[in-house]
Amino acid sequence: MANRRQTLRELGIQIGKFKAGERNSITDVPGVKVGHKTLTYDLSDGRAIRTGVTAILPHSGNLFQEKIIGSSYVINGFGKTIGFVQLQELGMIESPIMLTNTLSVPAVAEGTIQFLLKENQDIGNSTGTVNVIVGECNDGYLNDIRGLHVKGEHAIDAIKTASIQVEQGCVGAGTGMSCLGFKGGVGRVLEN
Repeated sequence: MANRRQTLRELGIQIGKFKAGERNSITDVPGVKVGHKTLTYDLSDGRAIRTGVTAILPHSGNLFQEKIIGSSYVINGFGKTIGFVQLQELGMIESPIMLTNTLSVPAVAEGTIQFLLKENQDIGNSTGTVNVIVGECNDGYLNDIRGLHVKGEHAIDAIKTASIQVEQGCVGAGTGMSCLGFKGGVGRVLEN
């Protein structure tokens, strides 16, 4: 039987002043869903693919038609992003919030745009265009980042599979992440 790591709460350490929700996840907020597309395989030449896409849907409806208030905050100014300037200027979220590896930000933006165009025939016809929001999770150490393995269809898969039962850890955009020399991920992990 594998050893299970204890959570901080199980060790008696409380972060913040609020009680955790039922799932201890962003999906404890009513309507929020999260989806992942994880790419984990090895190529015949020895390159390791450890990457993916994470989609955060702020509500279950049509985000372009039912925009929500939002903003962004730059912590270190070093990340690759799309849509943050318009988000900051207009204060509205009108697309899923997407995360992927540094060099796949454009591909995920394109896939997200394709998804939104299919769902909203009015975009670019009788309404304006859409502002997609994509941020990076650098997986260049554990992943063949130069191979550009994330494609637009992976973004669409992440959006379509979004649910309140969110996988956490080495999935989606967190698959190849490392943090300060340790294996990183998305969310928290309860078990090895």
